[in-house]
Amino acid sequence: MSESRRAFFKQCALAGLGVAVPLRYPLATRAAEPSEPYEGPYYVVLNASGGWDTTYLMDPKGVNNINRLYREGDILTRGAHRYAPTARHIQGGMSNEDFYTQFASELLVYNGLDYSVNNHAPGARYMATGKLDSMAYPTFAALVAACQGPACPLSFLTFGNYSATGNLVAMSRVPYLPSLRTLSNADAVGGNERSPYHDRFALDRIERALEVDVQSRAASPRLPRAEHAENMLFAAQANSRALERVTPHIPREIPRERLSQQADIALASFKAGVCVSANLSIGQFDSHANNDADQMRLIPEFLAGIRYVMRRAEDLRIRDRLVIIVQSEMGRTPTYNNGNGKDHWSIGSIMFLGRGIRGNRVLGATDERQFHVPFNPRTLAVDRANGIRVRPEHLHTALREFAGIADHAFSRRFPLGVADNERLRGLWG
Repeated sequence: MSESRRAFFKQCALAGLGVAVPLRYPLATRAAEPSEPYEGPYYVVLNASGGWDTTYLMDPKGVNNINRLYREGDILTRGAHRYAPTARHIQGGMSNEDFYTQFASELLVYNGLDYSVNNHAPGARYMATGKLDSMAYPTFAALVAACQGPACPLSFLTFGNYSATGNLVAMSRVPYLPSLRTLSNADAVGGNERSPYHDRFALDRIERALEVDVQSRAASPRLPRAEHAENMLFAAQANSRALERVTPHIPREIPRERLSQQADIALASFKAGVCVSANLSIGQFDSHANNDADQMRLIPEFLAGIRYVMRRAEDLRIRDRLVIIVQSEMGRTPTYNNGNGKDHWSIGSIMFLGRGIRGNRVLGATDERQFHVPFNPRTLAVDRANGIRVRPEHLHTALREFAGIADHAFSRRFPLGVADNERLRGLWG
């Protein structure tokens, strides 16, 4: 194995990057050339980890002392959207006023989502996978990556929160921009593209020699461990070449904000065609004490992160290929506790925007006590008499259909069990 390959594996270990190909993939059909760039759509799941207060964002309540920062008459509107006024209460980040001014026309909101539980771990799992009672199911981000771009070196990127893959695709973790630069220049000393281990012609000859050697052994029986080692070597060859495409899109300056740092890694990988989906996350939303101050610090940071994703994607000319899902694993109670905080609440909201999603729409609702209102999956209207409780599996079924993977073998391996008469038809407009 060449020195550059050893360096590649070392950097993979440091960054938590999975690059292995399936153990039984036929060696004779592999090639050492870079994979074709994946050209989208690209899926971004943004997680407000800990449980956001939806009454301070997309589901405002100015009655029953549910919040202490505004009254019913202060609630603002932009097109079909109603939202809480926050400009006077934030210290940094992005106010709701600015967010809806920029994105209301693209934004689809669902209010009154029934999380069914109010504990963090099962809630995060349920929102990520659409399956509450199993730890084997992949997240939507992992599933869509496995279905649409399994050969991409960084097919599924994750920065935290629930990230199970169902053993369908490698979970890639690249925590810092310098790590991405090192990985994308694995054939260079310390990731410096100006200091390659080998000249290109020498590297090409090494790779051709390895390919000839592997082809000559293809028909010979080998122990699984030896075959796995060869698979890893070939994956390193192909992936290191493909990852070189990331280098021109890595920004030189590292932003200070948490979501922006994650976004730069994901978007550079999207642009290079080596990534299908990314799971972005920031935490600390669990505001059991001082709810108003905490939420007014975190929600503006979160919205500013969404704005950064959209602006940076536009710079890279991939904005029209993004699909963005904005969620949390729970809401906050409609009452305050003795510490001026709010506890866990099993009713909440979710937002979508991007390619193929018709915006300026709000579906579902909660009542004046912040309880869900039944929803008709056929008419997409609230329906107290004939509606259902919309849960994560309903949205995940719709997401699979939207992504065109509902009938993929991987999706069929992990059924969600939504009855046909409960499917959310026409959700995306």
